[in-house]
Amino acid sequence: MGCSGFLKAMMVIFNGIIFLAGAAVLGVGIWVKVDSGSVLNFMGKIENAPAELRQVLNVGYLLIAIGAVLLVIGFLGCCGAIKESKCMLLLFFTIVLVVFIAEVAGAVVILVFRPLADELFSKFGVAAVQNIRKDYGKNPDVTGLWNTTMSTLHCCGFYNASDFVGSPYYADNGQLFPPQCCSGFVVKCNQVAVESDKNITGCFPKIKELIDDNAVVIVGVALGIAALEICAMAVAMILYCRIKSRED
Repeated sequence: MGCSGFLKAMMVIFNGIIFLAGAAVLGVGIWVKVDSGSVLNFMGKIENAPAELRQVLNVGYLLIAIGAVLLVIGFLGCCGAIKESKCMLLLFFTIVLVVFIAEVAGAVVILVFRPLADELFSKFGVAAVQNIRKDYGKNPDVTGLWNTTMSTLHCCGFYNASDFVGSPYYADNGQLFPPQCCSGFVVKCNQVAVESDKNITGCFPKIKELIDDNAVVIVGVALGIAALEICAMAVAMILYCRIKSRED
């Protein structure tokens, strides 16, 4: 296999991975929009939630757009390398470069505005607790959404079990907490059971803990994607220059 053949093989491998990643991201985006029981739709049903946080609901469309772009990039890269099309390779390089710049800009924005995000989630927490104390145990939709979230994440309330104090469920069930607030979903999940059980935390601390625990993995994946994009751009440009010089 000559140098050109090696470069083609590298382009096919790089863009095959990008294409599969695009398909995965597209699938997740479609799932987020279709799944009415997802956390994002759950957030959207909470009254008095900050208007800014409701924009997070558009993340499904964002994932669909990103997935579609990755599919196009993978297609252009593979076809451009196989067919030795300068137009496709140049278009591929341009799109990947724009995506790379957008990713860098997005990372900078996240780092700069992280304190603002903490304040936003603090406001959302107030609305979530109000939602629990007003409708949990009375509104079937709200009750079902909270139960699904708590069962899935093994958490209790937004911050902790005290969020349920004063809720319709708490009042109608002899001041008992939802069974999800105690390990093993015990029947008598009362104040004593909650205080003695240290295994169940609030859903917000649980999500924050999951993010913090996987921060290294998230950063590693992001750096891996960036490195893959840089390598793909470099190979595409080298292959483009070889094709151009051969034609000249």
